[in-house]
Amino acid sequence: MPDKTAPDKPWVMRTYAGHSSAAESNALYRRNLAKGQTGLSVAFDLPTQTGYDPDHELSRGEVGKVGVPIPHLGAMRRLFQDIPLETMNTSMTINATAMWLLAMYQVAAEEQGVDPSQLQGTTQNDIIKEYLSRGTYVFGPAPSLRLTTDMIAYTVTTIPKWNPLNICSYHLQEAGATPTQELAYALTTAIAVLDSVRDSGQVPQEEFEKVVGRISFFVNAGVRFVEEMCKMRAFGRLWDEITRERYGVQDPKMRRFRYGVQVNSLGLTEAQPENNVQRIVLEMLGVTLSKDARARAVQLPAWNEALGLPRPWDQQWSLRLQQVLAFESDLLEYDDIFEGSVVVEAKVAELVEGAKAEIDRVQAMGGAVAAVESGYMKQALVGSHSERRAKIEAGEMKVVGVNSYVETEPSPLTADLDTAIMTADPQAEANAVADVQAWRSQRDQAAVDEALHRLQREAKTDANLMAATLEAVRAGATVGEWAGALREVFGEYRAPTGVSGVASVAEAGAELTAVRERVRETGEQLGTRLRFLVGKPGLDGHSNGAEQIAVRARDAGFEVVYQGIRLTPAQIVAAAVAEDVHAVGLSILSGSHMELVPEVQKEMAAAGLDDVPLIVGGIIPDSDGRRMEAAGVAAVFTPKDFGMTSIMDRIVDEIRKARGLA
Repeated sequence: MPDKTAPDKPWVMRTYAGHSSAAESNALYRRNLAKGQTGLSVAFDLPTQTGYDPDHELSRGEVGKVGVPIPHLGAMRRLFQDIPLETMNTSMTINATAMWLLAMYQVAAEEQGVDPSQLQGTTQNDIIKEYLSRGTYVFGPAPSLRLTTDMIAYTVTTIPKWNPLNICSYHLQEAGATPTQELAYALTTAIAVLDSVRDSGQVPQEEFEKVVGRISFFVNAGVRFVEEMCKMRAFGRLWDEITRERYGVQDPKMRRFRYGVQVNSLGLTEAQPENNVQRIVLEMLGVTLSKDARARAVQLPAWNEALGLPRPWDQQWSLRLQQVLAFESDLLEYDDIFEGSVVVEAKVAELVEGAKAEIDRVQAMGGAVAAVESGYMKQALVGSHSERRAKIEAGEMKVVGVNSYVETEPSPLTADLDTAIMTADPQAEANAVADVQAWRSQRDQAAVDEALHRLQREAKTDANLMAATLEAVRAGATVGEWAGALREVFGEYRAPTGVSGVASVAEAGAELTAVRERVRETGEQLGTRLRFLVGKPGLDGHSNGAEQIAVRARDAGFEVVYQGIRLTPAQIVAAAVAEDVHAVGLSILSGSHMELVPEVQKEMAAAGLDDVPLIVGGIIPDSDGRRMEAAGVAAVFTPKDFGMTSIMDRIVDEIRKARGLA
């Protein structure tokens, strides 16, 4: 018999979505809500996330690709047109520019007649993990933490139902974090932020419980669903202890570990992508089976995300997975089914112990910010990811369809790969550029200038910057102007890459040994050590693949040049010339390859690098790969090419071919 006469209320069901334009995304949101989705999760494009307008040089190829461009208030109005914000629960995946987007959301709601106190939702606003994983930071850790602190202090009094900080361990796991590292680094981030808010003096001591109570988390759930479920129980236990002992929070409701989840994308495969459906279901179970550690909101990736952008139908399939579990199964009719399990309790205790040790290690360094600036946390993640990759290549970690059970029938899902994913609107960038330029031409420029001057003046003081930001929104400033004004005060920042400190492979197997010999021999024939440049053009900050390629290239005997993320094609080629490299490799996961790769080729030709092969890797449809190879790219690699040592061997082939060696 069920434990309950009435089942528990389901979690909030979301789909992470946004593309092309505010109008297109608005139509998609309204369709998804009509299908039973119960909350919105807004994906912004990379220029919006990194504080650039659509017509900035670095925005080339990135506008409307991984999300929707929202550079100004007019776009925000269109994004939520006919969606009642007083009843909507909106999650915005935004970090460096979170203050700007929250301010625009508030003003758009006020224009609908909604009082800010009614608004419900979340701004991710976890900048620390951006230095470790996604790379959409703008400023250094200290000024970034100041913006987060100001936002939290503002929302506690003005938008009290809002979650101003969503500490995001999701991307830590994508960057290679073990469960212990995911627990430790997320919680040390929380400690850094809460300490900053407490020490700022902006929130009275008697109100501080409310700050703690509005902190939420956004986590990752991998396919090892028993371990992931135990991780969530460990998260709750550790959070309760930290908030009680470090911050003196007495109210158990304010100590509750509140989290949403997107299940793992790192484990989704391009090979036999239909297997991703069962992976997604198992990962969802890890965060829903245990009532005492159940997610408050869930969003699932689509089966074809390793191939490219999901279509609306693919997103609907993922929503239906949640609905079947919530409404057809009996899961919500029972209390926690793991209560009293000796196995679960032992695993939770092991995770808690390991996480506490790592938290203590980071705190002894001076906390999360110091561990970012020193490169410690980034290096640890790159090392863990490298170990995971090595286990997959060695066959120790089985991935069905990739390194085991690779025999397959032809899949009707991928019979026509060009229609199995959504194609970005080729006019989206031109439309966004025209839109932002029209917006600038129609506003009161003097009001914009005064608002931005106020922002800069107050940024040099301890004033809370939300008021100046709201003034800039209302005056008609753009995201690029807001971020540009603060760049002049705070400066820009380049985070440590974590590559140099990762230990080399101690014992190379036969394959890597053979490649090392080819690298050495080719270098001797050319009279120098082979040099390989790994470049990240554009605004794509997902550097995990680039870092792993850089580490493996170094293990193979190359001298590696890797300068990190967010470089223009001209900067990449200038580095190739300065370092006299023998090959250039580009990593692009944002879908901007058809714009950025030709730019790099043009710059290489102008610099006379005719004998330097260009290699490209990323989430690249087959048809695009064929077009690039026909245009002179030496090789194109996608997620199905998981053997990095064989990639190194191919790079040696291309260097020898380009230099006329047999």
